[in-house]
Amino acid sequence: MSRYDRWNAILELLAQEGRLSVEEAAQALDVSAATIRRDFDQLSLQQMLMRTRGGAVAQSVSYDLPLRYKTARHADAKHRIAAAAASLVSAGAVVGMNGGTTTSELARALATSTALESGFTVVTNALNIAAELTVRRHVKIVVTGGVARPQSYELIGPLASGVLEQVTLDVAFLGVDAIDVELGASAHHEGEASVNHLLISRAQQVVAVADSSKVGGRAFSRICAIGEIDTLVTDDGLPDDQAARLTDAGVKVVRA
Repeated sequence: MSRYDRWNAILELLAQEGRLSVEEAAQALDVSAATIRRDFDQLSLQQMLMRTRGGAVAQSVSYDLPLRYKTARHADAKHRIAAAAASLVSAGAVVGMNGGTTTSELARALATSTALESGFTVVTNALNIAAELTVRRHVKIVVTGGVARPQSYELIGPLASGVLEQVTLDVAFLGVDAIDVELGASAHHEGEASVNHLLISRAQQVVAVADSSKVGGRAFSRICAIGEIDTLVTDDGLPDDQAARLTDAGVKVVRA
């Protein structure tokens, strides 16, 4: 297990339990107590947890982990979701994308799709997606302005809104922190939610991309009502009853 995988696992355990001793973490991850102590110290320096005597407790930021710590979560599911979502895009389309691990995987799937080799346009507020696609000659990149948020690499604020108000999108792919029939789609950060809502308002079609663990959940700030989403692309772990509720609400559900 790499250091980042180990840190991600520690933060996942803290998010679930709220408190973790060195011994508990060492046993769960099958590493030495000395390794866990060093990990706790490093994560504490990054303000990802709070050190206690003999262990650590979660900080609120642990529920909104930086993107680099999220990449290992549900990786296979996100790969399948990205492939299924990429098939919805036609050559020449103008595609909107916000930040996140699933949309980042989708960006790679779009960039390598043989069906899109003649070119397409991506409008995004995600710095990592823009950087990754810039080297692709057949992809035109439009990046919003704004203030960069380290947790997600998303640009937020009035400068981001100014660009989005001037464009029209064929399809917007929306990465979310949670999606629910009653509560709609939501994000941990209100600034991201605001920009993401504007992004999807510029699109003819809105496609949410989220692994099944996010369905039925809630996050701090609402992006949009469920009625503003046309399609949800998720994985085959989504229970039939949740899929039925989404379908009844007018959302087409694609399980990859």
